[in-house]
Amino acid sequence: MSLQFTRCSFQYGRKVPVLDRLDLSIGHRATVLLGPNGAGKSTLMGIAASWINPTEGSVRWRGIDPAKAASRASYRKAVGWLPQNVKPMPGLTVRENVAYVGWLKGMSRSDAWDESRDALERVKLGSLADRRSHQLSGGQLRRMGIAGTLVHSSEIVLLDEPTAGLDPSQRQIFRDLVTQLLADIQVVVSTHQTEDLDAMYDHVVILDQGQVRFEGDTDGFLALSAPGTPEGRRAEAAYTQLIAREV
Repeated sequence: MSLQFTRCSFQYGRKVPVLDRLDLSIGHRATVLLGPNGAGKSTLMGIAASWINPTEGSVRWRGIDPAKAASRASYRKAVGWLPQNVKPMPGLTVRENVAYVGWLKGMSRSDAWDESRDALERVKLGSLADRRSHQLSGGQLRRMGIAGTLVHSSEIVLLDEPTAGLDPSQRQIFRDLVTQLLADIQVVVSTHQTEDLDAMYDHVVILDQGQVRFEGDTDGFLALSAPGTPEGRRAEAAYTQLIAREV
């Protein structure tokens, strides 16, 4: 199953396009979308989530086009999305927030409530189900957001800069969670961080200035690093080489 971008362009007003006729197919179990700030990563993820529409072109999941009103609900049920900033509904508990997301995705209230418990257990927040969501830490909020993508049985989950602003221990918890999700869900993570890339992902996409600079498996990406690069620095070296070529 693949997430297919075809000739996708997007621009804000009359500014230079953020994405320019981009073609990309994402069909691997674990894909990392790398690029510097301003590369267009969040815009691409927003289009993939059907939160924003491309100025030109299209995005499809398993052939489903969210631009068509008749298929938008089924697309959004299959494609889960965690934006950079998770904003809980004021006054709701953690479980109520997750159930609310399921209801927004078309689930009945009873089904959304029942499934929210399992979704919270998967992200190890079951013990906090009745806590008010505004009392959660930043890392816990991100995990609650992931529970919201799981409650409606997503087939693919989009995570936009999921570890930004988290401390090292929170980042490790998040990485462990993503690794567990890969057992039955496709995951796309956008970031500008290269740590643990070879351990977590089997596919790499480099985006810069609205264009794909590299797309391939992780081994092929790491092979772009200079000979003699220390093992723990190969991802950073390969990334730096690709981006530097375009400066």
